[in-house]
Amino acid sequence: MFSNTKLSNRKYFLIAGLIAMLFAGVIYAWSILKVPFKTELGFADSALSLCFTFTMCTFCLGAFFGSKLYKKIGVTLTCVIAGALSGLGFFLTGCVPLNSVLLYVFYALFAGFGIGIAYNVIISVVNAWYPDKKGFSSGVLLMGFGASTLILGNVIDLLFKAESVGYKATYMLLGTVIAVVIIGAGVIIKAPSADVIFPENQSIKKANKESFEATDFTSAQMIKRFTFWRAFILLVFLTAVGNSVISFARDLVLSVGATDSWAATLVGVLAVCNGLGRIITGVLFDNVGRRLTMLFSNLLTIFAALITLVSIMLGSLPLCIVGLCLTGLSYGSCPTVCSAFVSSFYGTKHFATNFSIINFNLIAASFIATLSSNLMSISGGYTLPFIVLLSISIAALILNFTIKKP
Repeated sequence: MFSNTKLSNRKYFLIAGLIAMLFAGVIYAWSILKVPFKTELGFADSALSLCFTFTMCTFCLGAFFGSKLYKKIGVTLTCVIAGALSGLGFFLTGCVPLNSVLLYVFYALFAGFGIGIAYNVIISVVNAWYPDKKGFSSGVLLMGFGASTLILGNVIDLLFKAESVGYKATYMLLGTVIAVVIIGAGVIIKAPSADVIFPENQSIKKANKESFEATDFTSAQMIKRFTFWRAFILLVFLTAVGNSVISFARDLVLSVGATDSWAATLVGVLAVCNGLGRIITGVLFDNVGRRLTMLFSNLLTIFAALITLVSIMLGSLPLCIVGLCLTGLSYGSCPTVCSAFVSSFYGTKHFATNFSIINFNLIAASFIATLSSNLMSISGGYTLPFIVLLSISIAALILNFTIKKP
């Protein structure tokens, strides 16, 4: 017998999740959000880069906390907490005084932690409605998360520059809207009950299926597996390329001849490709399987780093644009790969916690991004950072070929 919540309602949960992720993803628009703190409040580039690193740390911690919390108090109350924390964080960031450590407290701690909670809960619960289309569901949600920089980032940039608004009012407005949207999504989205019958996924051909029997691993069992750590390091390397470029995307395109207005647009293009990479990778996973999807993601990252490096050496804006697009696609593929890898190798029963654990790769990747920024400052250019990024993406490919069984 079917649950009172009909299977047909899952598309509404997906839409609500997409909208919530769109607003939650603004945390990644740091290259735009940081501008007033540099130009008006005197924050150094290194301090702003460190803030983004801390934000990734609290984001991952929030995701882990959220995976535990929603099982105890439910989706709605967890989203209320997530919305309140992230909304308050953005709101108070607009009140940060000159060169103050409060930026780390409000943006990195409050907003980062709250967004992390929302991220994990929404993905876990909505994906539970799509066991037959895990890649598609993850891709749609993560597309919204990635596209936020373009859709909301340009609006934020305009509001920052508007004399009648300014950055303080913009942050306060943003915090209010984020809180309302995330809490609203928590009211709408419901977890499926045990009696819901889902269709089977028939799209992956037998030749592309994994050669092992699927098993539900607990988090403790998962982290004892050597394969998990190989995949974890691989994802650290792949994510680090995108994280690094996101942290200095605006300055990167300016260095190869882009105008200020072009720079803002190209940051948005990076975000669009980020979103597209998530849904493309999701569809790929549903149709060709985990192994080929991970290989595709890895090769994208190698070509992204290589072409961007060549564009810097030649001072070519067109090549840099191609590099940014590929970087966005490759970076966008990483969260979907995380979701696909965990569910394929370690099952769905403990997915929420297992997914939050593998997402800790963002912390290590963000420290590599900080290293990239420091290398840029030391060397006076972007050549050395991209040599490092290209090297680690090739190292990831070697690891990729070793991942066959849990």
